[in-house]
Amino acid sequence: MSPPVALPDADAGLGRRLAWRYGLFLAAFGALILTMALAERAGLPRAWIGASFLVVTVASYASIGFLCRTSSEAEYFVAGRRVPALFNGMATAADWMSAASFIGTAGVLFLSGFAGLAYILGWTGGFCLLALLLAPYLRRFGQYTVPDFLGARYGGRWPRLLGALAAVGVSFVYLVVQIYGIGLITSHFTGFGFELGVFVGLGGVLVCSFLGGMRAVTWTQVAQYLVLIVAYLVPLVWLSLQLTGSALPWRAYGQPLQQIAAREAALARDPAEQSVARLLRERAAQALHKLQDVPAAMRADEAAARRTIAELRAADAPPAQVARAERELAGRPRSLAEARARYQHDHDDALARAQQLAQGPAQTRPYASGDPAGSPAAQARFGHERINFIALMLCLMMGTAAMPHLITRSYTTRSPSQARRSVAWALLFITLLYLAAPLLAVLVKAQVLQQVVGLPIDQLPEWIGRWSRRDPNLVSVHDLNGDGRLQWGELYLGGDLIVLAAPEIGGLPYWVSCLVAAGGLAAALSTADGLLLTIANALTHDIGYRLIAPRATAAARVVASKVMLMVAALLAALVASLDITDILRFVSAAFSLAAAAFFPALVMGVFWRRANRAGAVAAMVVGPGLCLGYMGANLPALRVAFGITQPMARCQWFGVDAVAAGIFAVPAGLLALVVVSLLTAPPGAATQALIDRFRYPQPGE
Repeated sequence: MSPPVALPDADAGLGRRLAWRYGLFLAAFGALILTMALAERAGLPRAWIGASFLVVTVASYASIGFLCRTSSEAEYFVAGRRVPALFNGMATAADWMSAASFIGTAGVLFLSGFAGLAYILGWTGGFCLLALLLAPYLRRFGQYTVPDFLGARYGGRWPRLLGALAAVGVSFVYLVVQIYGIGLITSHFTGFGFELGVFVGLGGVLVCSFLGGMRAVTWTQVAQYLVLIVAYLVPLVWLSLQLTGSALPWRAYGQPLQQIAAREAALARDPAEQSVARLLRERAAQALHKLQDVPAAMRADEAAARRTIAELRAADAPPAQVARAERELAGRPRSLAEARARYQHDHDDALARAQQLAQGPAQTRPYASGDPAGSPAAQARFGHERINFIALMLCLMMGTAAMPHLITRSYTTRSPSQARRSVAWALLFITLLYLAAPLLAVLVKAQVLQQVVGLPIDQLPEWIGRWSRRDPNLVSVHDLNGDGRLQWGELYLGGDLIVLAAPEIGGLPYWVSCLVAAGGLAAALSTADGLLLTIANALTHDIGYRLIAPRATAAARVVASKVMLMVAALLAALVASLDITDILRFVSAAFSLAAAAFFPALVMGVFWRRANRAGAVAAMVVGPGLCLGYMGANLPALRVAFGITQPMARCQWFGVDAVAAGIFAVPAGLLALVVVSLLTAPPGAATQALIDRFRYPQPGE
């Protein structure tokens, strides 16, 4: 364990120099925005504007990474432990503001209303847990990684090995989601194919993390936070001015919310919407029937798709309709497991949409498909949704506090007190975006309900066709009742779309869309950088150096980390190129796994002196095992990913959703740790002395 590193006298003015430099960066970014706005008015092609935003911002991150290149062990792994709390908080916020936060949070609030607040409450509450329970103690401990702490606190090989493997697994799942977000943004705003967009965007990640490790990533993330927060607030303020006349959307929040509630109540009474709800229930019944004989349903679906294509060609239908039908045929499930997962999703989605249409205002109801004063079935749904809200919130809180790439940021400050202040700053910077997400969601939803729903199908806005061609899982329109007009129940908008398409939905200039894309790219790149470092360091430092080759030099460890970083990036890009969807759901699963794997061992390792090696190993086996088992039983997509073709009956305890499995796994891990620790020998005197060292302030701190 290394002692805290004091800030040299020469760095006393570091904060002022950094403030000056990032002030210049922000001014340059403002100049880029102004230039692109003027260029659009002058008639510059859209492709040039989009490419300019993305290329210039990524090039600036790469330049920072190049200037911060290093081979020093302390600089590469923990940025020299001299990052001021304010800037470390900003870097932590960028590290945290992943594609899920930037792209997905407003989307889930758009779709779920009140229920989506579980994400905001869980993630912000998690930083409170991190500041109170872990950050200062792990900074006082020193070293470089979370498995370092587990190995030193509990001793032996297994706690470190299990910690490293869990860090790799959790971080890889989260990394794939970030790279998917990079591909989604890059492909839409540059015209590249999705797969090419993934690998082009990945270049910006590698330049920063490969050349300079944590040092380059830290200073790049500060710049990325400035970009992403500007990109989020500009369209928010503009839409607020446009819809409410107020430049302070926080003050005008009630106005669009009331408009949405009134519009949704009117739609619930609309005969056309009621007919759509009935047709959606029929679709749910058809999907349930398909689940009874999946092979026969697959053959029937393929035959129907080929018949539709032949009929369209015979009728000389527009090429766009033929192309859409061909895409649907090409995207059909290829295996029994994939088909079963698709039919289950179709059933659940159609049933949920039908229930929401029938029950009136969804945005202002506590839970979208339940009613505490309704029928017994509605009351049961309300109870299940309330349980899921609490379970998901708690999982996100514990997962946030235990996320390895966030904990590592606490190692980069110069003292434990600075680590605690850094988390407080990070919470402030994160809250700024999280307070904006509900506002953006209601402004966009008000715009869609007022300006899009009810239009003739052949007069829909261009953005619907553009995004649906990119991916029908993001936008799709089906005239279910055949009346030629768009009902609310006939429009599907994926949550991943809402933020990226908000400027187009609101009719804002194209440069605003490109600005939002640049912000989303900054969010995804910043988190991907931190995750890549966590994966590479777990493999090379914790497994390679600590367990396999303890005599390896510092230079060799840095080189090995860079190699593993490249390998992890390429593997994650290959998985992301499969074009997954529903960013927020994948991220939620990663947080449950992080909570199950790390939270019991870390917290009890700090606050319970009796916790020992056997107890920690038991917790890190029982918790993740239960979490994965529960997810596997209730997530068809997870079984597909692992090639499991046999159907499994759902086994939901208390109605808790699969992604909130951590609500069971964390108590199980804690119980296993306590029981096994009490049944085995207590830690030795050396471990007790170590606990005292990181639990209590040391002289000079």
